[in-house]
Amino acid sequence: MIDLSTFTAPISPKDRERAEQFSRQQATPEKGEQVRLNTLAVSFVNFYLECMGFETNLENSDSWNPVQQTLMDTATLCLKNLGNLECRPVLANAQFVYVPPEVQSHRIGYAVVQIHESFREATILGFAKQVTTDLLRFDRLQPVEDLLEYLEDLSQAKQSQLVAQSPALSKNRVNLKQWFDNIFEAGWQEIATVLDLSIAEPDWNARNVIPRRGKQIGLRKQTIAQSVDLVVTLYPANSQETDIIVEVHPSGERTYLPPNLQVSVLDFAGAAVMEAQARNTNKNIQLQFSAASGECFSIKLALGEAIAIEDFVI
Repeated sequence: MIDLSTFTAPISPKDRERAEQFSRQQATPEKGEQVRLNTLAVSFVNFYLECMGFETNLENSDSWNPVQQTLMDTATLCLKNLGNLECRPVLANAQFVYVPPEVQSHRIGYAVVQIHESFREATILGFAKQVTTDLLRFDRLQPVEDLLEYLEDLSQAKQSQLVAQSPALSKNRVNLKQWFDNIFEAGWQEIATVLDLSIAEPDWNARNVIPRRGKQIGLRKQTIAQSVDLVVTLYPANSQETDIIVEVHPSGERTYLPPNLQVSVLDFAGAAVMEAQARNTNKNIQLQFSAASGECFSIKLALGEAIAIEDFVI
């Protein structure tokens, strides 16, 4: 059985070389060893979190700053849009981890990393959300799998906060959560109004209890104006997530979508996470994904230089 309470893996040669480089820049052997261990711990947690899909920024971390390395005992990893995670190193047979007073605040958490004697392997022993003592016992640590859940929850909370603090942004986004209460923004109509149900899927009516709305989207390409029908369907997966189906159909009496029409799902930062392109005989395009409560995303329709974007929050 896989032990999810810890994580063990090799330390890459590149990370060992970087730790050695930082160590040689210090004034004393003692300080050099401290910086070496801190660098290895930060690099190892960075590797793990990147594998798990979290965005990090080593270059903006205090532990990568030569001045901070010299003046402080810091092993900080900067997580994009979340904050600083302290990565405290320990050696084998240690019973506790030392957490300097200067890093006991302004951190989103504390990961404890055991550096093996050869410096070729490391283990994340666990984490703590807060520290109020210089000596943190291992039996106070939460398992590594809880760290991932904690960071996911923190990410969702941060994103919801950003939406709440941006009135212009929230005002322009379609609030999909309200669809479950039969509250719909202007322009989003019943499917029978938007689509010709005679050519729609046979289970449309059987699923009419599910929130579903459509909107005609205009795309002007040079002097030719074309339009398509954007349909959004919601399925509550659980209390935290909603399954979303996005469909694009030809408008009016057209049988096929405009060739080369591109449909993209964008994340909160505007990066494409899903894409599809219509061919000459595509009657529709369908994309399916899940979104957590408070998450923002956009649907982008592009036909040559003609672009339309619809913004949503769930």
